[in-house]
Amino acid sequence: MLNESQTQDLSALLPGQSTEAGPTRRTALKAALGVGYAASTLPTLAQTAIKTPADGLTVGEVMIDVNGFSMPAYRAAPAGKTGLPVVLVLSEIFGVHEYIADTARRFARAGYLAIAPELFVRQGDAQGYGEMAKLIAEVISKVPDAQVLGDLDATVKWAAAHGGDTRKLGVTGFCWGGRQTWLYAAHNPAVKAGVAWYGRLVGAQNDLTPRNPIDVAAQLHGPVLGLYGEADTGIPLDSVDKMKAALAAGNAAAKASTFVVYPEAPHAFHADYRPSYRQAAAEDGWKRALAWFQQHGVA
Repeated sequence: MLNESQTQDLSALLPGQSTEAGPTRRTALKAALGVGYAASTLPTLAQTAIKTPADGLTVGEVMIDVNGFSMPAYRAAPAGKTGLPVVLVLSEIFGVHEYIADTARRFARAGYLAIAPELFVRQGDAQGYGEMAKLIAEVISKVPDAQVLGDLDATVKWAAAHGGDTRKLGVTGFCWGGRQTWLYAAHNPAVKAGVAWYGRLVGAQNDLTPRNPIDVAAQLHGPVLGLYGEADTGIPLDSVDKMKAALAAGNAAAKASTFVVYPEAPHAFHADYRPSYRQAAAEDGWKRALAWFQQHGVA
């Protein structure tokens, strides 16, 4: 049976996309992250997909050591510059495909060292699945939160050694990555601020996911801006209200956190390559994200 987060992601399935055919999986991770779109998101909407140029930037795949394990990540930064503020970019369930890489380039053009780690790589190739239900069952559901937090800690360490000023650390994420944004803001004392795009706030607990954002809301290290959609069928507005109450009863960073709920916006309204994209909400959210980071010392 699918849990709440799985149902949430399946609700965004592209029209006409079958969940009956077998998955199309690659035997190994792509040679380069951020090239092409994940199989389960095809076909994409080319007319709305944003293409951010890489001229003037240093971009591409890097390998990050996590206690002897080499984790791939996509890095984008202004070329030849150091002392850069750092933003961790956490993907949806589809991994670090073109959309996530493009988002990292957008941050780089705004002056950040943006790093998008491939957080599913130990469990499988998230980009190679053509069937979303199998992707969730065989990869996403097997990723422990503790593993993610450790991988992000290693990513921050890598950033500090490669041109980043981790005294100016932010984290942002989409859907699955939005949930992880809340968790990481409560985990790492160095986080100055987070921006969570429609990340699940409540849900079932198990050994791999022992806590949800609402469980850590009161102990945030940096305030989080939550960008959510009123018409998101996977994240009911009552869960947003519960999170607001938990934040209001928390520490200073929790109390400084806030939500923007976009009227009539569905889940994944920032995903410009999918039918869920809503340009007005996506553009407003992006402006708010940049302003939030600047306001809270990630700039």
